[in-house]
Amino acid sequence: MHLTKTLLKKIDNKEIISYNVRFDNGFEVEILNLGGIITKIITPDKNGNLENVVVGYKDIESYIQNPSYFGAIIGRTSGRICEGQISIDGVDYELAKNYNPHQGHGGDKGFNSKIWDLKVVEAENNITLKLYAKSLDMEENYPGNLDLCVSFKIYEDYKIEQTYEAVSDKKTLINMTNHSYFNLSGDIKRPIIDEYLKVDCDYILELDKTCVPTGKKISVENTPFDFKKEMKIGDRINNNHKQIQIGCGYDHIFVLNNSQNQIKLNDRISGRNMIIDTDQNCVVIYSMNFPDDVELYNGKKTQRRYGICFETQAAPIGRDMCFIEDSLLNKGEKYTQKTTYTFSIN
Repeated sequence: MHLTKTLLKKIDNKEIISYNVRFDNGFEVEILNLGGIITKIITPDKNGNLENVVVGYKDIESYIQNPSYFGAIIGRTSGRICEGQISIDGVDYELAKNYNPHQGHGGDKGFNSKIWDLKVVEAENNITLKLYAKSLDMEENYPGNLDLCVSFKIYEDYKIEQTYEAVSDKKTLINMTNHSYFNLSGDIKRPIIDEYLKVDCDYILELDKTCVPTGKKISVENTPFDFKKEMKIGDRINNNHKQIQIGCGYDHIFVLNNSQNQIKLNDRISGRNMIIDTDQNCVVIYSMNFPDDVELYNGKKTQRRYGICFETQAAPIGRDMCFIEDSLLNKGEKYTQKTTYTFSIN
């Protein structure tokens, strides 16, 4: 097990450092203290070739801007908040409308842009990167001083446990996630439309034409959203289903069943598998419908469908503040969220 720290840049006397964890079997994970951004997850394919299975930029400057939130911690809230308007115990709060006309992914400066403090904890067969930060009262107009800890426990046997913890001194909102774009082809060789997906889900949340939840559920049966059996992602991504048209592909909230191995991604060409387990009740699946045209680590520009996100979280806040109760955190209570990624070969 090897840990390498590399200073990449200084911003306002704060150091941006990459933390690279590598095991003797070739499994490698690299995370920045900037936004907790995952820049590398190196796994073998069926022929033993070691390649990166997340999408990432070539230059650190692109991660500082990070228009697509590549690999980052998202907070205080992930997803959209309808028209940036919320009310907590009768007090109204107006949030940034950075996803016009809504708020998205925590506002103008969310957790993805924070430079986090980082502590390393080593054990026999794993290493944990613990990231700490504070979100101050009325930061991005959210109430409450929030103490944050996000842990990445990286195991030798190709597993990453990501745990989120937070405590606030006022009642507030919190709904955190990770925004990695996965592509199991390795080093972004092919779009994700040829990869296979399985999701243990019976319903998605209906979106209105502005991509916020209406409060209604839609059965996935006989729709392009039915992944209860393993299906090729590209087979129905351009379907004329109204919800597909609204999202320009998949950009939807899948309501997860309470089971093991809730999400499975499989690339039959490389032989790579990824299984995601989470204690959250939803996952937003986003099929990179609007690429940002920034240069990637493989020298190519970002292209449509070159990655897929699995944003495990509570339901975003939609029309008439539907689902807001799923994001409320009371004063002094502890918010926790855990999501595990396990990689293997067919």
